[in-house]
Amino acid sequence: MALRLRGHVELPAHRGQGGFDHAAVHHRLGLLYLAHTANDALDVIDTATQHHVGSIEKLPGVAGALVSEPRDRVFTSNRGENTVGIFAPGDEASLVRVPVGVRPNGLAYDPERDLLLAANVGDPARPESYTVSLVDVASHTLVADVPVAGRTRWAVFDGARAAFCVNIAGPPWIQIVDARTRLVTRTIPLAATGPHGLDLDAARRRLFCACDDGALIEVDLETWAPATRATLSGPPDVIFFNAHLRHLYVAVGEPGVIDVLDTESWRRIETVPTERGAHTLAFDARHDTVYAFLPETHRAAVYHDS
Repeated sequence: MALRLRGHVELPAHRGQGGFDHAAVHHRLGLLYLAHTANDALDVIDTATQHHVGSIEKLPGVAGALVSEPRDRVFTSNRGENTVGIFAPGDEASLVRVPVGVRPNGLAYDPERDLLLAANVGDPARPESYTVSLVDVASHTLVADVPVAGRTRWAVFDGARAAFCVNIAGPPWIQIVDARTRLVTRTIPLAATGPHGLDLDAARRRLFCACDDGALIEVDLETWAPATRATLSGPPDVIFFNAHLRHLYVAVGEPGVIDVLDTESWRRIETVPTERGAHTLAFDARHDTVYAFLPETHRAAVYHDS
């Protein structure tokens, strides 16, 4: 057994449609920020006490949360108003909203250039709305809106190449956006359907991509060659890589499980039941702790890995 259930965190009940979405941990401060889309709010969990300590309200359709510890910032993607939010932890009143593209969702950040990428879901009736927006965080300005091939999913930043990696749902591609030129410089076709969850093994130069058809794909970031490595329990969403244990955690909303994979042997260590519709996770790397967000009972299940 890898994941052991340590308890639950009670969260505010849903006030509308949408449940929970992406989450991120500020390890130094011990704070977890969770996009509570149904409440247009960012819920905050104290990871030392495992209690909900407050919510940041009036973030319409909030779908993404991202933390930069080097810059001490928190970012949100507010899909209901086509903005990103930027604030410093502990100073939520300073939150600034920057207009971006249509229905921002995935977020990635380049701390060296202080550049935030918002991957926009777009509008199927407006193909030109499939873009990624680049925001200069210091000046709170949109500096580029880069066309991509289709509806985006999640994104990550590769510091070694100064490049953003962006999942495209269809065609099933990963597109690479250079942080310096602000252009798409490479497209990686995948032999799968619906690239969705995305995370990076920076030390071993690998990118992990979980796809809607249940394929888990590894991309070599030196050769850009993709290879299918595992079959998942169902259509995945959020994934996180544990560099300490070399485990990959994959949230599968239907039937409601976490797949835990060993990324050396590509063996599925276990499949942990969560709750129907629990498609999103958070990962506390300092404590090897995984959070699964349960939409039917509006709680976070807290697991420790070892």
